Amino acid sequence: MADGSTFAQAFTILFREGLEALLVVAALAAFLRRAGAAERIRPLYAGAGLAVLASFAMAWVFEAFFDGNHNDLIEAGVMLVAAGLMFTMSGWLFLRQDPAAWKAEINRMAERAMSAGTVLSLGGIAFLAVFREGAETVLFLHALARTVGGFDASLLGGLLAAALALAVVFVAMQWLALRLPLRPVFLLTSAFLFVMGLRLVGAAIQEFQEQVIVPVHNDGVPEFVTELGFNGSWEALAVQGAIVLCALAWLVVRRQRPAGTVAARPQVSG
Repeated sequence: MADGSTFAQAFTILFREGLEALLVVAALAAFLRRAGAAERIRPLYAGAGLAVLASFAMAWVFEAFFDGNHNDLIEAGVMLVAAGLMFTMSGWLFLRQDPAAWKAEINRMAERAMSAGTVLSLGGIAFLAVFREGAETVLFLHALARTVGGFDASLLGGLLAAALALAVVFVAMQWLALRLPLRPVFLLTSAFLFVMGLRLVGAAIQEFQEQVIVPVHNDGVPEFVTELGFNGSWEALAVQGAIVLCALAWLVVRRQRPAGTVAARPQVSG
């Protein structure tokens, strides 16, 4: 029974902590493939890979200097930066949802699907998405290994099963994206990144609330808010609502802009 419990705990830790980061990376990779920019996936994977290494380094720092306790303020800062990048990329994708406009931009860029700045943003999103979960995952697994006497077969088996489950999710998203029309891929990825950004903002506010920097008022908040994984406080909902209103106002301004007006485009390098 102990072996089964260890297997389940190891599986749950890696799958739960890794799923959110994997969904972000998988969504962006699927968008790049579907948009005909598969050669730009390497910076995305590089960002995720660097985040794994940084996660081990940060976990060591937490273990050596903070008795295994992560710093809430550092984590909140990472979340807010990641949310900002996700909102920016969400808007970028929304503006390029029109297949004809996207193909024209590809031609205009002389077969460069995206600017250098956009590629760096993609790599940054992947890094932050993985990094914010990575160090915590390493610490959880380290603590679990200490309680069961090391990385035994049941613990390693749980990790392997979780890794396989995450791989299936990743492949399924790539398969689906290649079979959808271009516009839904852009819109779904844009919406997904926007919602993930909202969740990160709520999670960052929760870190501030745990440090008693921001108050907590949750009386009357519907239960489905927390069931969906959002911060169930009025403070978080107010900030998230303000972000949604700003996004809606931006959409209204975009729709009212004359048809011939074209937004300034970033300069393409190298």
